[in-house]
Amino acid sequence: MNNLRIKKTIVCKDIDEYRIDSDICDTFIPQAGDVAIFEILEIGYHTTLQSVSKLRVFLVEGDYIMAGFGNRYASEQFEGYIPDKVKKKLDILAIGGVIGVVKSKHTLLKYIEPTKVRLIGYVVDETGKVINTKNYSVKRIPFTGVVPNTAIVILSVGSTMDSGKTTAAAFCTRGLKTTGKKVAYIKLTGTIHTKDKDFVYDCGADVTLDFSDVGFPSTYMCDKEEILDLYQTLLVMLEREKPDYIVIEIADGLIERETDFLLRSKRFMSTIDHVIFSGNDSLAVFFGIEHLGKLGISVAAVSGRFSMSPLLIEEVKLKTTVPVLTIEELMSGEYIKLFQGKR
Repeated sequence: MNNLRIKKTIVCKDIDEYRIDSDICDTFIPQAGDVAIFEILEIGYHTTLQSVSKLRVFLVEGDYIMAGFGNRYASEQFEGYIPDKVKKKLDILAIGGVIGVVKSKHTLLKYIEPTKVRLIGYVVDETGKVINTKNYSVKRIPFTGVVPNTAIVILSVGSTMDSGKTTAAAFCTRGLKTTGKKVAYIKLTGTIHTKDKDFVYDCGADVTLDFSDVGFPSTYMCDKEEILDLYQTLLVMLEREKPDYIVIEIADGLIERETDFLLRSKRFMSTIDHVIFSGNDSLAVFFGIEHLGKLGISVAAVSGRFSMSPLLIEEVKLKTTVPVLTIEELMSGEYIKLFQGKR
């Protein structure tokens, strides 16, 4: 390596003391959360990465970055995985510093390649063990289902990626704050990028957390018990805040792997009091209400991208009695009565 500084990505925010071991690059098989140093070989889709300051850092071929291995599910971007064998030429999967190998990508990216990196060395501690962000700074707490302050929990789910889940969660939070309540937000699943939790904080949440606060670069391909423990750990982190409400978002669509098994988990759903469903269009809303109903989950309100269109709102209102809430209505606090009381 030359004298260029290492650009540390947000997934590595807690790592300060380390050394670089290049000798194990030919033998070590990485796991989710393992941290390494990479050289930028070819700039593709990602021209910037989110740094530990949350600001984006510009990438130049020849740069060195500290990032973590992880899997990614993004129906409108990349599907990618941690290699199951030694591989030194890899791809940047996500802006928060997630590295793997792209398996598929959206057609809109047909002629755009992922940014390519070369493995330089693993980041190790004083004992020579590869540092893993998932086990580094926060000890995970086994799932109990205990919600701090017996807060009312609102779950925001949607039909797909970018269906409006975060927007619904953010403006629901805003509406709750107008009634004088203390509100926390958790993004439980997804791929690291603090954009969503920062947006919800800007909308008024008292505290915002996500899976990366427990060291997860992403939650894709994690098992159910691991995510339930992650959930409990985030709930415990909220104890001192004593929230009246906790708004939780789970990423991607209803049939995505982790979303599906959480919605089917009686232990997880036992902590949820109310559900907001977001859809891109009226058909997505009808399917979402029906699908959740078959799982025994009632929907308190629907929102999302479809609610930007008065015509689609009217279509939905003609076919369902579930309240439709626009951003303005969520934000006003007028409809917060839909989310009062425990289940």
